[in-house]
Amino acid sequence: MKIATDAFRVTPGQPLKLKQWPTAVASLYADKDDYARQLGAQVDRLSALQDLLYAHNRYSLLLIFQAMDAAGKDGVIKHVMSGVNPQGCQVFSFKHPSALELDHDFLWRATQCLPERGRIGIFNRSYYEEVLIVRVHPQILQAQSLPKEHGRAPAIWAERYASINNLEQHLHRNGTRVVKFFLHLSREEQRQRFLARLDDPAKNWKFTADDMSERELWPKYMQAYGAALGATSSAEAPWYVVPADDKRNARLIVSQVIVDTLAALKMSYPPPTLDAAELAGIKNKLSRA
Repeated sequence: MKIATDAFRVTPGQPLKLKQWPTAVASLYADKDDYARQLGAQVDRLSALQDLLYAHNRYSLLLIFQAMDAAGKDGVIKHVMSGVNPQGCQVFSFKHPSALELDHDFLWRATQCLPERGRIGIFNRSYYEEVLIVRVHPQILQAQSLPKEHGRAPAIWAERYASINNLEQHLHRNGTRVVKFFLHLSREEQRQRFLARLDDPAKNWKFTADDMSERELWPKYMQAYGAALGATSSAEAPWYVVPADDKRNARLIVSQVIVDTLAALKMSYPPPTLDAAELAGIKNKLSRA
């Protein structure tokens, strides 16, 4: 069954209030076995489309994942991309910028990691951190050595949205399809997942003191996410607000969006370098060997 994903797509040019977007929807699967069957079919389809993407060699796909802590980004990437050929897929996570990265514009380090034609690139967090965590913690701007006339809030956020939109439009014109996912987790579900991590010794390492301090800033993060998603969702580089309280639902939705994006591209396998007669002759020779 094909999942309708338009309801999760952010309309370009409209203000967005995340309180109006659900963190949970009705189950998209009947039971665990049905979920496994659906996801398996999507993974197989994605694998076939990746092969075609590589062979066609005119397009690339950039998938951007943003979310609050414990929303399930790693799990989505692990499960949805499980059938993808590792040779054609690259995953990058962007942490605190290095001294070298701080000496460049805020988009520089991400552009070094863009996928080549024929490949899928995944940003597990991205340049959007520069209008999210930096907006919630404006003191970070002080370390970026920006010109005084261009480094002050609130004008800087509109300027950065414009820079992001310009980059994504440029990428689209040059064959890179950009699809962005915000895994929308409720604060209560995050609390339950944090508790589960604390109860499981094998997952204690995932929890840090910063997780709690950032959780206290939840309203500011929701405001920053809402502003960023509303300002940067476009027809060419859409945002999807994916209900993430149910991890399986989230994976099914994300997989459907990715499959639909690749299937919409006008791709074909390149013609063989040998004509039909030459191929038949080689096949006949090999058959007799």
